Parts: sequence; C-alpha cells; structure tokens
Amino acid sequence: MMKTGEEENKVENRHHALGFSDQDVLNMYRIMLTARRIDERLWLLNRAGKIPFVVSCQGQEAAQVGAAFALNREKDYVAPYYRDYGFVLAWGMTVREMMLNNFAKAEDPNSAGRQMPGHFGDRKLRMLTHSSPVTTQNPHAVGIALAAKIKGDDIVSFVTFGEGSSNQGDFHEACNFAGVHKLPVIFMCENNHYAISVGLKHQLACAHVSDRAAGYGMFGRTFDGNDPLAAYAAVKEAADRAHRGEGPSLLEANCYRLQPHTSDDNDMTYRTKEEVDAHKKYDGVLTFAQYLRDLEILTPDVEQQLEEQIRSEIDEATDYAEQAPFADPDSVLRYVYEEKD
Repeated sequence: MMKTGEEENKVENRHHALGFSDQDVLNMYRIMLTARRIDERLWLLNRAGKIPFVVSCQGQEAAQVGAAFALNREKDYVAPYYRDYGFVLAWGMTVREMMLNNFAKAEDPNSAGRQMPGHFGDRKLRMLTHSSPVTTQNPHAVGIALAAKIKGDDIVSFVTFGEGSSNQGDFHEACNFAGVHKLPVIFMCENNHYAISVGLKHQLACAHVSDRAAGYGMFGRTFDGNDPLAAYAAVKEAADRAHRGEGPSLLEANCYRLQPHTSDDNDMTYRTKEEVDAHKKYDGVLTFAQYLRDLEILTPDVEQQLEEQIRSEIDEATDYAEQAPFADPDSVLRYVYEEKD
C-alpha cells in the first residue's frame, strides 16, 4: 500500500514513547535554549572586560539536559564538569546563580566567588564541588556511590567529564573501583572531539570511549549527544541498571564543541572554520527546535515568547550579579586555615 505525501512527511513523535508530554519536551528545549543564551551573553561580557573567563557549553546542551531529566532530581547526587550549563540549570541552579558565579560575587552558591567560572558545587542540590584539575570529580562520584551502597540508600551518583579526561589516571582508577564493587554510579563522557587542542584520533586507540567499559566489567553505550531524547534514554537505562544493583555504566555522548576551548583559546590554530561550520548543522539546540516545530509544539508565537522570557531573565540576572558585592577581603583565608573562636 502506497503512502500519501502527508503520511511520508509526517514526523515521528519520539517523546511520547519515552513518556514525555509535549510540555515536557518544550521545557527541555527551554532549558537548552537558556543555556545557549547564557553562554552567548558570557562571551559578550568577557569581550567587554566585565568577566575574566568563559568555558563554553555550546554544542553539548542536548546531552546535558536529556541526562538531567533521566535522573531523580530530588535524591540523586551529581558531579557535573565545567561545561555543564544545561545540566546544572535542569538540576535546579538559577540563571541569577549562574551569573553570580561568573562575576565571582559573594552570593555565588558554588564557591562564594572563590572558584573559576563553571566550577559548580551546591550542597542543597547534592552537587559535588568541582576542582580545576580535570577528572578529580570521577573518584569523588564513586565515593558517593560507595557510601550509598554501604548505607543501603537507593540513589544514583552521576558524573560528567570530557573525552580528554577519559585518558587521565583518575578516570581509570574510578572506573576500576566502581566496576569491582558494582557501585551505582554513571560515568558520562561528553565527547566533544577536542581535549583543548588535541583531536580525538590522537587521544584514543579505540573507536569509542564507551569501548573501555568492557575492561572494567561494566555496561557501556555511545549515543547521539545532539539529541536530548537519546541522552535521556541512555541515562535512564543506566540509572535503572544501577537501581537494580547491576553496577556502574560508562556512557559516551557524541557531540562537538562549537566554540574555542575557553575564552583564552584560539581554536583556529588546530581546526578550521569549515570544520566547525559543518558541525553546526547537527547542533542539538537547532535540531531539537526543528523537531518541535515539525510537531507544531514550538510555534512562532511560543518561540518568540520563549526568547523574550529568556532574554529578560538573563538581563535581570546580569544586572543583579554585576552590582552584587564581592566577598569581604578579610575572608580570603576562610576555609584555608582552621579558625579558632
């Protein structure tokens, strides 16, 4: 039986099969778009000399937000890495708190302005403090999972990192310990194809980061990091395995870093504009928006309303953070040395 033109052009509704309503996926897109617009604002603030440093999330928002939706945002513990704007927003951090972090102000919930931008950590959100040396968060996340197993708490520990970090000793030690003890931890590598200036083919001898899972006796999977629904499905499967006592998982989100490594990097010394432009057509923020448009969930009116709301929220947060006070200079040694009454 031949299909009509209308049937051939009909877009498959993938989110209903995953249990998401139309409002759920619109909210997912809103968080992705908010992360992108924050990132764009930060570059402008940096070039204007108002903030010192930017670590960009552009190109990785889909994997981050999809992953957050697959976890229990009331119970699970997370150790996001410095590009995870989309993840921390989906996990409960506000736009204002993001801006306070980047302006290094005293009200910053992550470190009271004591850490570099993107070094997330929030006790109320069960978010482990991030450290500047890459990959140190992996053993920390394993420690949380070990504690949960000892105490009998039915939670998942979730940690993210780049593919460059998957070549560090901390990664392998964390994976080995988690595998031996069958701990409820999910390792999610956001493979953006560049460890600063070193391309993927010069980093790995295997085809995928997730191929390494077999060596640690754990479940491994690579998924499309430009698709938040694929990210959700992969992390949900890993979380379900952890809850059943089946141990850790190593997931790999295949994505691409659209901006330089940081605001101090000139990425055109190790890749070409043509390469970056070619990857932009797979950008998850754009492709997921088109998916929602095709299903008539993201209408022109809704899209305009979202953009206006997000811009207004970022404007307010930027103004607030810029005017907020810095930490008292007398507090510079706090948490460094023991304080006696």
